[in-house]
Amino acid sequence: MPDRVLVLSAADIRAVCDIASLVPVIADAMRAVSAGEATLPIRSVMPLPGGNRFGMMAGRLARPDIYGIKLISLFPENPARGRSSHAGLMVVFDAETGLARACLDASVLTLLRTAAASAVATDALARRDATRLAIIGTGEQAPAHIDAMRAVREIRDIVVYGRTREKADAVARACGGRAVGSLEDALSGAEIVCTVTAAHEPFLSPEMLAEGSHLNAVGGSVPAYRELQPECIAAWRTVTDYRPALEAGAWDVMEARARGLIPGDREIPEIGEVLAGSAAGRRDPRERTLYRSLGIAAQDLAAADFIVARAAAAGVGTDVPI
Repeated sequence: MPDRVLVLSAADIRAVCDIASLVPVIADAMRAVSAGEATLPIRSVMPLPGGNRFGMMAGRLARPDIYGIKLISLFPENPARGRSSHAGLMVVFDAETGLARACLDASVLTLLRTAAASAVATDALARRDATRLAIIGTGEQAPAHIDAMRAVREIRDIVVYGRTREKADAVARACGGRAVGSLEDALSGAEIVCTVTAAHEPFLSPEMLAEGSHLNAVGGSVPAYRELQPECIAAWRTVTDYRPALEAGAWDVMEARARGLIPGDREIPEIGEVLAGSAAGRRDPRERTLYRSLGIAAQDLAAADFIVARAAAAGVGTDVPI
């Protein structure tokens, strides 16, 4: 009998998984990362013509015992063509045989696990009574993060801001929120903020975030993308997904260290440490907290394992001989 690989399209993934169901999966993965139960080489990013990039994210989780690699193209102009800015494949392997086990659409996988990771951080760091959400950015992560925040908090008021008012209006209409005309209006009184942009110049300074609020900064996964001024890292209670990825890929952190805004020996805690109780999260109701998201292979692997199990149980996907 030939060996077989389960192939899951974007539609297959959406049929068996949503963001809310991934939240506990990603939380477990982040605990495992901070407990040393993962092997996570720093992502490799290759520049392509036209400002595009090709990324390779490999890794292994000990629980569940799984390893694999995500191959993903980042083409920022793709949304204008009606396609995702992230396109690629996630391949996971069987730990016993080394054989490829499944191949998944990486665009939807990345979308879901990124939003779920922000939900995990928000649940751990945001005030329990936070109800007002500001979304900065109008790409595909904007509606995903609205769903993610609703999975962990009783969101009653949603404001959306983006460079293009028409796009902000569309996102706001779809989620029952409202678009605003300025960044300042969006941030005023916001208790949870998600920045999901492709900005190349920082637009957030420390004083812009309301007292007691929580920010998920998602758009700066490589140094070329910059949402936060370096002073934010020093001013806010900052937590990340994986320290080595943060120090290698977050421009704001690297710049803050280079300028002496934070000591070179100051370790920024991981969300897995906060979840495990070995590091503090929010320490005061008035404190401003930041989840500095980079996105790591452990999240992809945990999400893929969960999705593959659900798809196999539901008979979803295409079984391909190899």
